[in-house]
Amino acid sequence: MSVPERKSGSEGKEEESEDESEVLEESPCGRWQKRKEQVSQGNVPGVESASLAMDTEEGVEVVWNEVLFSDKKVFKAQEEKIKEMFENLMQVEHPNIVKFHKYWLDMKESQARVIFITEYMSSGSLKQFLKKTKKNHKTMNVKAWKRWCTQILSALSYLHSCDPPIIHGNLTCDTIFIQHNGLIKIGSVWHRLFVNVFPDASVHGKGRQHRDEQRNLHFFAPEYGAGEDDYAIDIFSFGICALEMAVLEIQANGDTAVSKEAIVNAGQSLEDPLMREFTQSCLRHEAKLRPTAHDLLFHRVLFEVHSLKLLAAHCLINNQYLLPENCVEEKTKSFDPNAVMAEIKHEDRPGVQLKYSHVSPLELDKFLEDVKNGIYPLMNFASTRPQPVSRALSLSQEQVETVKTPTPEPQETETRKVSLSTCLHQHNCLSLFLKMDDKLHRQLSCDIFPSKFTSPVTYLKKNTLYSENIWVL
Repeated sequence: MSVPERKSGSEGKEEESEDESEVLEESPCGRWQKRKEQVSQGNVPGVESASLAMDTEEGVEVVWNEVLFSDKKVFKAQEEKIKEMFENLMQVEHPNIVKFHKYWLDMKESQARVIFITEYMSSGSLKQFLKKTKKNHKTMNVKAWKRWCTQILSALSYLHSCDPPIIHGNLTCDTIFIQHNGLIKIGSVWHRLFVNVFPDASVHGKGRQHRDEQRNLHFFAPEYGAGEDDYAIDIFSFGICALEMAVLEIQANGDTAVSKEAIVNAGQSLEDPLMREFTQSCLRHEAKLRPTAHDLLFHRVLFEVHSLKLLAAHCLINNQYLLPENCVEEKTKSFDPNAVMAEIKHEDRPGVQLKYSHVSPLELDKFLEDVKNGIYPLMNFASTRPQPVSRALSLSQEQVETVKTPTPEPQETETRKVSLSTCLHQHNCLSLFLKMDDKLHRQLSCDIFPSKFTSPVTYLKKNTLYSENIWVL
């Protein structure tokens, strides 16, 4: 028997790369293309496989997840529940949460599948980053620790304030991801929902899942699984994550799971008393004594009164559509570098002057980019948080397959006359029906939120009619 000839190093790698990039399957709409390469993006129950895929519309890599049902009767019994869960997940929108893009159901003679597309976190998990940092004999930067904690808590506060609240239930350093720019994103937010909806899904890979749970057992609160869990189990898990981020690793001392004693020792090793008190408040044994994510955002170790610079940056990002492109660059060019931008006067001592030359345009661009990416979230002082908008489940298949892209498309100015217009407000949605003189009618709609400053008509004018270039009101 002849032995196959071994390829040279570069040639072998190239062939392997071509093999992994081979398209195995396409989504019904043709946008998502599944590849051979398997990826690990957090331990999610019921997920049979997670493969790398390509978003052909945006040109970025995504994750193609599959849940397999070997019994079609079980799938049929759960179908409506599955659709409702995924429709709600598609409404979760936060800069520090891994994006859920799309889902569809695939029915075959022998089995049924649920396929869903999620954002691909190419830079790896927080656990991997901490291991690399420790391996290089480095310690955790306190400023970085504060930024990470703030971003994670911002995401948790958002999830817990949804209606109904979303409890993560599997928050570990393996399900938190860090990007190259310092942006933190929580993955596997659907874990708790999957446990309830997919109890009879494929059991393949349960051995690996069991090993992962044993390794991460110390992240789970004492009351986990004992009754109806609430936000407190996520706060306990966050406390362990915050502790691991500070000390880089909690030693298991050769055991399969980290002991309570190891957690106590790690907490006591923190030199900063505020950091120590912060993590201990999250790890209280009684669930009702643990603070909420919103409360923790205002803990003394994290909260700093936001400067005018940060407030202005958020205002600029939120209203960017009103400003011309490269407006920051153009403005900085027109200013006299020696001109005084701000001044503080003191009666008993010399004042302080801030000139335009003290502000670097490059640093300003980087800061604005960080704010846009969610690295510096602006916590509000109200007790409530943004709510995802509920979506009706009676979407047609054509609507389900339609994927919107943030890329603006060229639009033509509307020149037809409106003979009749009707406005309807229902379930936080404002719809405008326009009867045109050429008998081709239009329907415009937008989601609205309660505000004492903005009337529904004003909101519609600003957000829908303007974008459609139809001026009728």
